[in-house]
Amino acid sequence: MKLQESMTGFYYVGTKRANITKLVNMYKRGYASGNLNQAMAELTRKDHILPEVICCEGSLGIEAIQQWANFISTHERLAGIPFIIDQDRIRPMENDQYIRNQMVDEILNLEELDESLLLAKIRFLKKYKTRAAEMRKQVPEDLAPHPAGSMQFFFRRSLDILISLTALFFLTPVFALIALAIRLESRGPVFYISRRAGMGYRIFNFYKFRTMFPDADQRLVELAHLNQYHDSELVRFFKLKDDPRITRVGRFLRNSSLDELPQLINVLLGDMSLVGNRPLPLYEAECLTTDNLAKRFLAPAGITGLWQIQKRGKPDMSESERIGLDIDYADKSNLLFDMWIIAQTPQALMQRDNT
Repeated sequence: MKLQESMTGFYYVGTKRANITKLVNMYKRGYASGNLNQAMAELTRKDHILPEVICCEGSLGIEAIQQWANFISTHERLAGIPFIIDQDRIRPMENDQYIRNQMVDEILNLEELDESLLLAKIRFLKKYKTRAAEMRKQVPEDLAPHPAGSMQFFFRRSLDILISLTALFFLTPVFALIALAIRLESRGPVFYISRRAGMGYRIFNFYKFRTMFPDADQRLVELAHLNQYHDSELVRFFKLKDDPRITRVGRFLRNSSLDELPQLINVLLGDMSLVGNRPLPLYEAECLTTDNLAKRFLAPAGITGLWQIQKRGKPDMSESERIGLDIDYADKSNLLFDMWIIAQTPQALMQRDNT
């Protein structure tokens, strides 16, 4: 079903009239189809104008959406288009599976979300996917710090799996005690899961023990004047000294770096490495898409890295220095350098850091 004409557009897979109407109001032009096979055929036609976003109803089912997600990600013309699922009528188990398997770029309630917020989200995801595709073209795989298939990659990945698996096995009692302490102090989940951008702007689910009160994200606006970062180029970085949102248990976990332990799960899954540049929250990574700053994303994402051992706990660390150290690591990254960073990490962990 072809909709009104304009300069931009959308493609909607499903039949929910309220969602289609909202997208029409936003774009004035688009296509909608209730059939996945028809949608695939139309989008792969060379004369079909590519949409700015592809939306799909979650009620179509896990298997169908998995097939659809694979189709989009492997198709050269479609890989850079944000893929969003409508949250309406999705069961909690399905929602968790979509997130865990990273089938889609975002899961949203299209009918309830404000049009301006939805449009901002779509354009944000578009910027990410476009930049990631550009980086893959600009930096061939064999020029990356640890290209897949190389001996460096093999040894790094083998070391990551061995250490993370062993550590998770022996730290199980510690995980249980920390989880109990967090739940006794405040209600809310034990783990804090956020979306982070790692190597090549790859976005994944990032795990930490929760160290803040459950309403921490809602208090960002009222605490904005306390932000330690002020450089105009990186103004969206956010860091507070003696953050009032941190719980007592959380402060202990941060000072001892025990809150970082769940990232061993990310290492085991292959999202991160033991050593690398820290994966960034999406609102921070959005600031680093220019060529001179994006270089830090050429290195693997890691639990510890160069700026952690050189600047942890020091009040004079600026965001420019932090990014500069990330870029230095991307230039120097190799197995011996990683081993040196690992050896320096215990001393850095002993330094007090209340931020």
